[in-house]
Amino acid sequence: MKTFGGPALFLDRSDINTDEIIPAKYLTEITKEDLKPYILEDLKLPGFDPKGDKLKNAKVVVSRANFGCGSSREHAPWVFEVNGINAVIAESFARIFRQNMFNCGMMAIELPKADLDKIFAQADDGNARISIDIEAGTLALDANGKAESFSFEISPFDKALVMAGGWVDYADKNY
Repeated sequence: MKTFGGPALFLDRSDINTDEIIPAKYLTEITKEDLKPYILEDLKLPGFDPKGDKLKNAKVVVSRANFGCGSSREHAPWVFEVNGINAVIAESFARIFRQNMFNCGMMAIELPKADLDKIFAQADDGNARISIDIEAGTLALDANGKAESFSFEISPFDKALVMAGGWVDYADKNY
């Protein structure tokens, strides 16, 4: 079974849109892999470097509300996938972005604002790691020598998609 989690990248802003995740000028690329170097290229956020080590090492993105808003394109989850990011945690997601994450076999975890505030408060040193247990519906944050656990919910169907590795693998096994 695929494991989810790892080093976390913190993007402390709401309304990060799909054009910031992968700029539209790259949508003509032929393969998912061709998108890889352009991840978050147009994101404007104080202290964020789209070519920096924090992004290169990240396996999880933590953000705020309405993540993935804007154009409905699979390219946004794809660019996370080819960069090794397997989960995004936010207060809320644009509906199509969230479903595209599950369809690609990746996690889109919604947490209440209060939980996200706790996570952001503990993640100051840039060495935070998050472990995700899909079966238990929990994620564990290890940051600044402290560990804390948070619960989340995922629908049985979306869980089945993720566990299968995405929509195509799910369909191959079930139809």
